[in-house]
Amino acid sequence: MRLIWTAVWSFLLSAMIVYVIGSMSGQEFNVTGTIALAVTFSLVTVILGEGVLKEQSDN
Repeated sequence: MRLIWTAVWSFLLSAMIVYVIGSMSGQEFNVTGTIALAVTFSLVTVILGEGVLKEQSDN
């Protein structure tokens, strides 16, 4: 479930970023850029959350 919400939020935030930057530069909304940015955000979040930043368990 965490991965699904990560993907949803990544897509929503990416869409917002692409829309705002596109509007400021006078270009139209680019869905391909949104998807590429969402995939990048999702991968970075999963890699950081599950691997790099995972707490060490005290066994």
